[in-house]
Amino acid sequence: MKVTVKSTTMVQPAERMRRHSLWLSNLDLLQLRSHVTRVISAYNKPASSSSSESCFFDTKVVKEALSKTLVPFYPVAGRLRRRDGNGGRLELDCNDEGVLFQEAESEAVLAEVKELLLMADGLEFSPGEEAELLELFPRVDYSKGVSSYPLLIVQVTRFKCGGICLGIGIHHALADGESSVSFINTWADMARGLPVEATLFWDRTILRARRPVTPEFHHVEYDPDPTMMITDNNPPKPAATVAILKITAEQLNTLKDRAMARSRYSTYEILTSHIWRCAIKARGLVNEQPTKLHISLDGRSRLSPPLPAAVALAGELASEPLPRTLERIQQALSRMDDEYLRSAIDYLEDPNNPEGIIQVQTHCRSPNLWVVSWMRFPFKTADFGWGSSTLFHVADISEGMGILLPRNPADGSLSLAICLESDVMEGFKKMFYEFDP
Repeated sequence: MKVTVKSTTMVQPAERMRRHSLWLSNLDLLQLRSHVTRVISAYNKPASSSSSESCFFDTKVVKEALSKTLVPFYPVAGRLRRRDGNGGRLELDCNDEGVLFQEAESEAVLAEVKELLLMADGLEFSPGEEAELLELFPRVDYSKGVSSYPLLIVQVTRFKCGGICLGIGIHHALADGESSVSFINTWADMARGLPVEATLFWDRTILRARRPVTPEFHHVEYDPDPTMMITDNNPPKPAATVAILKITAEQLNTLKDRAMARSRYSTYEILTSHIWRCAIKARGLVNEQPTKLHISLDGRSRLSPPLPAAVALAGELASEPLPRTLERIQQALSRMDDEYLRSAIDYLEDPNNPEGIIQVQTHCRSPNLWVVSWMRFPFKTADFGWGSSTLFHVADISEGMGILLPRNPADGSLSLAICLESDVMEGFKKMFYEFDP
């Protein structure tokens, strides 16, 4: 899929804001310093021939709406910087420099992108095909330092068929998934001329560590992740591949019935337990191999989310019934109350480190796993004036990561996008659909 960039602009807020900096919490600083949230929304050109469709997805309208949206969401137009120049803690410089907006064209048709992401259940695509999807986003040079690049990147790609792909990359130090959804939907409403009342809270100092810092718990989520045990038959590490697996409402109900957990556990907990067990078995880990599951949590009602984690031996997970794995995950999530979250923030504080936090090395490669839920994110409602998107999907995921996404709200189906070693993917897919109790 060849993509040709036609124009690149920096969109600034419609109204200039007073320049100031925003403090970033320990939890913000844990995230990777790149645009780790990259999503694709697809829009079909309307079939009829009304005059409004001659300017389908008019980028002038879209850019003007973006500029207006950057007024209430003014930190999005800022940059990261270090408090003391080259060293010191990262903070958000609200300087109105703007966001990167790129227009591009492709001789491909939109159906090719949809086919890659959704058309075939269990479809796998190679790193080369995944790289093609990244052509739907602006390229960012991270080598010049954290202050050199925008925190939001946007690309509108127009296909030969007239369809549109909107590629959006948001820096995770700026916003999590829920905040990203709020921004995109506000931007879409602005493009349609709807009244927008955005009450936003940008002060993150409520997440400061206590003085004195008093961590009260063992925070297993920040322990070094387990690594692969050395055995006589450790094969060379294979390449990773991504698969998109469809989960129908009927399949989900079957899994709930077999887990005997229709009322006690959430859909996320049930699916995550099943995914973890399938990954352990497909990877063929030795029984004594420790494995960690990273669990995403929206902790707004509890304070703010660290990364909960459940830890077990591979042999235990492979042999225990699904309800026991569910208990492990629910126990990890249930302890995330105000007291635990405050303790986690304190635990991360490191006054001896110029960056202000301890160094936490997290990876989700084998033997570990990370499962994220985007099931409740209403990305498909983002209507910029030409109808809602016909597809929303994540563009790239790291090895060992799984993302649960809405697929078709009408029938309640979901998608699991997961990246695993290529030599275990077929086994994983087979077990995923067996639904063993």
